[in-house]
Amino acid sequence: MALFDDFEAVDRWTKRKVHCFFEKQIVAIATRHADAVDYKFVVDGKPVWIALPLPGWVEYKKRTGKTITDPLAVEIAGHYLKTALESGEGLGREMYSLSVDEMLLHLDAVVSDLEATPVSQS
Repeated sequence: MALFDDFEAVDRWTKRKVHCFFEKQIVAIATRHADAVDYKFVVDGKPVWIALPLPGWVEYKKRTGKTITDPLAVEIAGHYLKTALESGEGLGREMYSLSVDEMLLHLDAVVSDLEATPVSQS
């Protein structure tokens, strides 16, 4: 998998290339009493958190019968972050909280990207 756990994006406003990588995952219920899982990325040395709502896991399971794994959730958060940076919503914010619909939209984009990526034969 690993399309969006370590990537570069071009900030829309500064036109500057920034390096982003996933650092950790924390269940937000314990840290900030939120019904979410927080994903910490480092963007050019600065922390940026992407909060994915726990009801998104339930909704996806209900719609598809499939489970969102931890690696897939990292990809969803990373895809959102790259999109935010490249669309001009990024840099300067430390926390982004997605709605269930936003989360599922980015999940669909990640799945499409993964399906379009050829599997290397060793």
